[in-house]
Amino acid sequence: AQAGGQGHADHGGLPGGLAAAQSGYRIAPLTTIFEPDHDARLRFRILTDAGEPVRDYDVTHERRMHVILVRRDFTRFQHLHPRLADDGAWETEADLSEAGTYRLFADFSTGGQPLTLASDLFVRGDFHPAPLPAPARTASAGDGYEVVLRGSEPRTGEPTPLRFDVRRDGKAVGPVEPYLGADGHLVALREHDQAFLHTHPEGEAGGSGPITFEVTYPTPGRYRLYLQFKHEGAVRTAAFTRVVGEVGAAPRAQTGEHPHGDTGHGH
Repeated sequence: AQAGGQGHADHGGLPGGLAAAQSGYRIAPLTTIFEPDHDARLRFRILTDAGEPVRDYDVTHERRMHVILVRRDFTRFQHLHPRLADDGAWETEADLSEAGTYRLFADFSTGGQPLTLASDLFVRGDFHPAPLPAPARTASAGDGYEVVLRGSEPRTGEPTPLRFDVRRDGKAVGPVEPYLGADGHLVALREHDQAFLHTHPEGEAGGSGPITFEVTYPTPGRYRLYLQFKHEGAVRTAAFTRVVGEVGAAPRAQTGEHPHGDTGHGH
């Protein structure tokens, strides 16, 4: 089976999500500073260099726009699907109840050109950043679900196979339900700059075995991986830390999962 769409890169070969403007398009959030709110209203436009809002988008993975929102310390992960308003702005509700700086990734395709543009958002309040959790092979997805990550040691510049086994209360879960036209959805973010790698599993949706991917890491470093899958009608998220190559001294306080969790809205 062929691997799904790898993260979008610009013409210089850089990963996606590092720039607010690229290839004649730019992201323009209507608000960047928020008060803490469980149902904050996010609105942004994708504009051309001439300042005109883009209105024609390709459908990719069953949606015209995917928004990934994650706090800069890798907590509070959310995957949202906004709606396009008559004024050309995308809008959605997001959980911004925790203070801090968030990275908003707009992942889309227009005219056959895939792009991932990004912007920072700021939530007022007392911000207590969490350390990056230590690498582990097992992660909780809530409600008795856990996911086990299997795969070879990752290398840079070449595909690394990953396999995720889903369990519930210690027992293997049967076939997961299709989510965005696939058995799962995987987002990988690089430590320090949150470079964005967007992947999808191998094979057709509805498989009975583990959820499998191939991921190509662009550089050595630490990466945070967010796996999303659907079972019994609910989308669940499990997060992992992966160390790729020699990255120097480990950061302090790698004691385990941070208290806030990663699941956010989980959809």
